[in-house]
Amino acid sequence: MSDGKIYIFDTTLRDGEQVPGCKLNSSEKLELALKLEDMGVDIIEAGFPISSPGDFESVNKIAKTLKNVTVCALTRAVLKDIEVAGDALKYAARPRIHTGIGTSDYHIKSKFNSTREEILQRAIQCVGWAKNYTDDVEFYAEDAGRTDNDYLAQVIEAVIKAGATTVNIPDTTGYCLPHQYGEKIAYLVNNVPNIDKAVISCHCHNDLGLATANAIAGIIAGARQIECTINGLGERAGNTSLEEVAMIIRQHKSLGLYTNIKSETLNPMSRLVSDVMRMPVQPNKAIVGSNAFSHSSGIHQDGFLKDKLTYESINPESVGADSSKIVLTARSGRSALAYRFQKLGFQFYRNDIDVLYSRFLEVADSKKEVEDTDLAFMANQYQTKTAVA
Repeated sequence: MSDGKIYIFDTTLRDGEQVPGCKLNSSEKLELALKLEDMGVDIIEAGFPISSPGDFESVNKIAKTLKNVTVCALTRAVLKDIEVAGDALKYAARPRIHTGIGTSDYHIKSKFNSTREEILQRAIQCVGWAKNYTDDVEFYAEDAGRTDNDYLAQVIEAVIKAGATTVNIPDTTGYCLPHQYGEKIAYLVNNVPNIDKAVISCHCHNDLGLATANAIAGIIAGARQIECTINGLGERAGNTSLEEVAMIIRQHKSLGLYTNIKSETLNPMSRLVSDVMRMPVQPNKAIVGSNAFSHSSGIHQDGFLKDKLTYESINPESVGADSSKIVLTARSGRSALAYRFQKLGFQFYRNDIDVLYSRFLEVADSKKEVEDTDLAFMANQYQTKTAVA
């Protein structure tokens, strides 16, 4: 675990596409895959080939085209799934099959009507089938977040022995607290004898708003791959957000970790995914939301204008965003008003700003945001009045 490289496994094209209304055609998938490759993603989960002819075509097309990234296909622990995935990845420069099965008692009893012993054998079997098509096999223990740790360690040891090179520990229902997920990863690090022969991967869902926190807890505990999506898209409440984990790792140098993500591509990629998948980004979304670098409170604006670091820990240009914005509302103060007048080419003394501020508040109370046109009208009106006086 000495290497601090964190592998970024992007599943926007698979888990992200499971969001209602976000279905992509093959051309759209290829367009996004090429951009993901350019931004420094290590592994792209291109789809679930057995699910439809269209998804098979998409995975096949991406596998043929991309040369500098691992192209991954998802399967169940079913022979036909794995055969179809192997066929879809036939021309990939760096193919990976992602196969697995549910390991929690909820899945074993309710979903499969099976036993722990039978599930263990199926896990070993599916990895063996996948190894016939590629040496790069990732095993997922679905609902690992609610799986008994002793049994989970037994399954992980067995699938690594069978040839799995990455072991995915999904918090499928987004149930875990960060310390619980971190402890689960640490348990595997300390109790699976052959864990050094595989990369541990974090796949976290956001049902309780903890996907990013759990993924970070996972890598601190020893995982070295994060499965994530652009804008946090994904089943139900979504997945770990790629832009969030990339910037957390970049900002917190003390972790001793790094990714290959080109941070300046984060906002352009967010907008592209939002447009192509027809899914708006919430304005207050970290890193890529339209308000991520906006300041409207007077106290914040005053501090920011004196020193940006008072209220921003990230340079917006470093993530491909426009420069920070001073937004004028009824909560804004005189410093911000003077700053915005200056940006428009109006120079006023403090006593002028005091007079203008009263008029500004009248306008601000009548609308959500005071625009440049409002300010220009206000300034010109004031200058005309004072010139006549």
